[in-house]
Amino acid sequence: MSPEAWLPQATLFLTGLSLLLSLAPTGLGMEVMAPATINALNGSSVKLSCTFNSCYKVENKQFSLNWTYQECRNCSEELFLQFRMKIMNKQLDRFGNRVEFTGNPTKYDVSFTLKNVQLEDEGTYNCYVLNPPDRHRGHASISLKVLTKEPPKHDSTVAVIVGASVGGFLAVVILVLMVVKCVRRKKQQRLNTDDQKTEEEGKTDGEGNPDEGTK
Repeated sequence: MSPEAWLPQATLFLTGLSLLLSLAPTGLGMEVMAPATINALNGSSVKLSCTFNSCYKVENKQFSLNWTYQECRNCSEELFLQFRMKIMNKQLDRFGNRVEFTGNPTKYDVSFTLKNVQLEDEGTYNCYVLNPPDRHRGHASISLKVLTKEPPKHDSTVAVIVGASVGGFLAVVILVLMVVKCVRRKKQQRLNTDDQKTEEEGKTDGEGNPDEGTK
């Protein structure tokens, strides 16, 4: 098999490995996932996908979402889409009415579609998600590249087969990791709550029960 034929397999393997490591249960923060780069043809519509994992059910009263745009790495972020009880489109002059929210927070999907893509839309799109009682806000970013012509097509049969096999395996492993992480997180929160209650009870006993020797 030629080196070119092995390239899609190697790329898929490395992508899957990095995703697997990113989901390992090492912290208490939630995971927000999005493709690092998306290519879009000038004048077309493109979906900027952003999903998240959480151990808790999404409640609209507490859930929050921010989508921001950065024209360059050192440029300030511009808020253009927000969720506070409901979706609020900030209607930036840059995008007008070309932004449509196409996700579903209750299904852990906060994607949006950008219509009639323009060359000026290139840049970084940041997805921020907070789903209490998760205490840490998750973040992912997408670099949007706008093409003026369609790239040449390649035979991706091998990549599709390998991707389906690797994807199925990773899905099972990720599910197991998420279950383990949720169990650990909830156990840790219960321990923190119990410690706080014990400390409060100790303070109450110390203030309300005087030492018998002083009577």
